[in-house]
Amino acid sequence: MLENLIYSLNATMPVFLVMVGGYLLKRLKMTNESFVSVANKINFKVTLPALLLKDLAGSDITKEFDLNYVLYCAIVTTISFWGIWGLSRLFVKEDKIRGAFVQASFRGSIAVLGIALVQNIYGDSNSMPMVILGAVPLYNIYSVIVLTFESNEPGGKTVKDAIWGIAQNPIILSILAGIICSLLRTGLGFSYPLILSRTVDNFAKMATPLALLALGAGFEGTKAVKKIKPSLVASATKLLIQPLVFLPVAIALGYRDAALVALLIMLGSPTTPSTYIMAENMGNDGVLTSSIVALTTLLSAFTLTLFIFILKTLGLV
Repeated sequence: MLENLIYSLNATMPVFLVMVGGYLLKRLKMTNESFVSVANKINFKVTLPALLLKDLAGSDITKEFDLNYVLYCAIVTTISFWGIWGLSRLFVKEDKIRGAFVQASFRGSIAVLGIALVQNIYGDSNSMPMVILGAVPLYNIYSVIVLTFESNEPGGKTVKDAIWGIAQNPIILSILAGIICSLLRTGLGFSYPLILSRTVDNFAKMATPLALLALGAGFEGTKAVKKIKPSLVASATKLLIQPLVFLPVAIALGYRDAALVALLIMLGSPTTPSTYIMAENMGNDGVLTSSIVALTTLLSAFTLTLFIFILKTLGLV
């Protein structure tokens, strides 16, 4: 039992301690809001795409691509979104907060935190691109749908805008590029110039530490206490209820090790900070969204450790 607890702490604590380091650097005024903004932009447009491109290009995609796995991620995301939205129509009495509540309850930080955790445990992130393919496009589409229909202001983005945004998404494009590179390498024996591969590798190495530092530096604990009741309900939905509902199904389907951990991250990762930007820009409750982001980021250090401990004890990871 103690061995499993140590395994779980070793899996999660190094990741969250780097985030704590980012938070402390912000408090010591060694970083600021501009750093967080620039770091997030670099991560989204450069380092995370480089990491995904590197991992996929170096894999044998014809053997490792799992359509059923991608479909499972998409189906679970769909059920979670429509289920949460439907229940919110019954139980969330304040119309003004419903869109923000739904988006923050189902949309996790899988590209940043997911890659960091899977890398920390298994040394690579080969399972995460499949999860991203199955979930991230739907995250964007469903978020625009609920924020548009539940908006407190006229106008805003449309589903067409969301689809166009996905078509230009650097993370999605890097996954597609990585698949093409893998097929060229394994199918035609095409080799890439060493200068190019090492350059991509250097950018990829920056992805995880820079992303975690930015997440920590951007954490605002005071926001976690604002609108505490809906924030707690949304946090419980994001961090506990979804994993408890869908992880047993994944286990029954035979997913284990890195594939199961990647699904845990999809289901139980904290709410992604980008939800705040979307909520603010589309006439929804930005204060509630930022509260949920802060609270789920804080609590996920404990919930993810607990879930990994349980999975390890059961011999599933």
